[in-house]
Amino acid sequence: MRTAEDYQLRKLTAKQCETHWLGPGPASEQTIAATEARLGTRLPPSLRTFLSVTDGWYGVGGWIELVRPCRKIDWLRNTASGERLIELYSEADRQDELADLFRNALMIAGGEDLWLLDPTDVRPDGEWAAHEFEPKYGEAERYAGFSALFHASMLLMTEEG
Repeated sequence: MRTAEDYQLRKLTAKQCETHWLGPGPASEQTIAATEARLGTRLPPSLRTFLSVTDGWYGVGGWIELVRPCRKIDWLRNTASGERLIELYSEADRQDELADLFRNALMIAGGEDLWLLDPTDVRPDGEWAAHEFEPKYGEAERYAGFSALFHASMLLMTEEG
């Protein structure tokens, strides 16, 4: 809360401000299962656990405004921004590996930057590699999984605040 910007605070309920809990209630197992059915894949363990505690998270900080709730998690390729990124990074003169990431990635958070999970890069424990993509720089930083990315973001916000 102490690092939140005014525009972020305006989106929060009185209860969220009072409790410092920036998410809604948990997603039910049925909601998570329905999301997996819609996406055609089982979500990685750390994201499933996160959603079972809070179905999204507001005011992440930095350039991420929202970890998406189940109903808004989607394949990047199914979004307008994803279509533009795939087109841009698929140009013949680029042959950029980011285009492959964008074609395959699940978008789980957004704002100016994007948090993406890569189902083609899976650890033995079922965790998918996570990437924070910064469009203004055209760079994606890789993390071991959702949990590592979320914790790195919170650590950064603590250091900046």
